Amino acid sequence: MRLVLAITGASGVIYGIRALEALKQLGIETHLILSEWGEKTIKIETDKDGQYVRSIATKVYDDHNMAAPVSSGSFMTDGMAVVPCSMKTLASIANGFDDSLISRAAGVCIKESRKLVVVPREAPLSKIHLENMAKLASVNNVVIMPAMPGFYHRPKTMDELVDHVVGKVLDQFGIEHDLFTRWGGNNRIT
Repeated sequence: MRLVLAITGASGVIYGIRALEALKQLGIETHLILSEWGEKTIKIETDKDGQYVRSIATKVYDDHNMAAPVSSGSFMTDGMAVVPCSMKTLASIANGFDDSLISRAAGVCIKESRKLVVVPREAPLSKIHLENMAKLASVNNVVIMPAMPGFYHRPKTMDELVDHVVGKVLDQFGIEHDLFTRWGGNNRIT
């Protein structure tokens, strides 16, 4: 399997980092696009840096490199996840602006009918944000999956909350994992 993963400057870069770590552990080829603000946000929000994040990806592209392989539909992938997705990137993707490699690669997924998972991270959401999400959600192969962890698995740590969201992203690509306990017969309802 070959996936494109983009990390933008939205808060919640830990989701993208953890997704890369999980995909590496599962032996999945990853093509990372790290935006300038994604890298800055990594420094702000985590104890990681851009060098570490690049080191866990199979291949890395500069967000300004519009000639990168992932900018073409002839470069075969199984899809793309934008984790987290800033509202600027969401708007660019929703409106076909293709002003960065991230939005271009997402546009390629849309035009080639490949899975595109967008993980927006913003609060509150304006009507414009919601309209852009609705526009993307109307495309068959696009999934809007806000970074909203579940609690039915009774998370005890921040890592468990992050893993729940990352696991839900991996589920969209049919990737088997054990990042969280699934709903089943052991859950209590009173």
